[in-house]
Amino acid sequence: MRADTEHGAYVWHNGSLIPWEDANIHVMSHVVNYGSSIFEGIRCYKTKRGSAVFRLNEHIDRLLNSAHIYRMDIPYTAEDIRLACGELIRADGYDECYLRPLVFRGFGTFGVNPFPAPIETYVCAWKWGQYLGADSIEAGVDVCVSSWTRIAPNTLPSMAKAGANYMNSQLIKMEAVLNGYSEGIALDSGGYISEGSGENIFLINDGTVMTPPLYSTILPGITRDSVIQICGRLGIPVIERAIPREMLYIADEVFFTGTAAEITPIRSVDKVKVGCGRRGPMTELIQNEFYRVLTGAAEDTYGWLTPVEALKPLAQTEAQLA
Repeated sequence: MRADTEHGAYVWHNGSLIPWEDANIHVMSHVVNYGSSIFEGIRCYKTKRGSAVFRLNEHIDRLLNSAHIYRMDIPYTAEDIRLACGELIRADGYDECYLRPLVFRGFGTFGVNPFPAPIETYVCAWKWGQYLGADSIEAGVDVCVSSWTRIAPNTLPSMAKAGANYMNSQLIKMEAVLNGYSEGIALDSGGYISEGSGENIFLINDGTVMTPPLYSTILPGITRDSVIQICGRLGIPVIERAIPREMLYIADEVFFTGTAAEITPIRSVDKVKVGCGRRGPMTELIQNEFYRVLTGAAEDTYGWLTPVEALKPLAQTEAQLA
């Protein structure tokens, strides 16, 4: 069983489980000096049918894509990392948790050239509730438009979930927090809406859902894609388009999406009330469909959930069935 703490007792590192306290790196690791890391955030939910990981395959595929963009040769397959997630969840005794697969360049060189640095692969797990506050899913959050612009095309690749990108996110988040907001919304280099510091964003106007396209330098969010699928199932039109800032103030509803944030309504932007100033009916409708699947209240017809019990090596599974 896991220790009685907010984090798990173990960490998966390069193929083996190690104690959480032993998951250390050297101060001169390449990642410490130059930010050379890529990562994922994944949720495991306690459902009526047992614990299951949300869109595990898509998260691991995005991790490998991020590594490919940054020329990191991970010595593990997608299946290896999937099974590592299951192994860690069981070892920590979690029925629900947040998973953090993390790949970075360790100690091996003192210069910018990353190739001599070894690739280190970890998976960590911990308990994480509502990212933007305990009541945010229903009450919504107050946000601001950041003075910091999102990373521009051909600077840092926004399609990679890289640690270096989150220095930009930290500037957006710190500015928001210090000014009394839960989160900030960044504009892209063209002045159009991009995303939050760690969330994609959706606007609803006259029954149509809008979200910024990939060329607005957003991360291709897994929950973002899930919301688009839900809207398709519910017959709600969705448009991916460049969205001017002022649409935030006149939209009927606005909400964030992300693995950590899930689907979080926005009740005000720059102290301008959004719609009725609370979660709107279409946001609630989309939320309900989302959580019905994640809790097991509805059949997972989307194919989003991977049971933790299915995340075992084939030999182990065959031995249990024998």
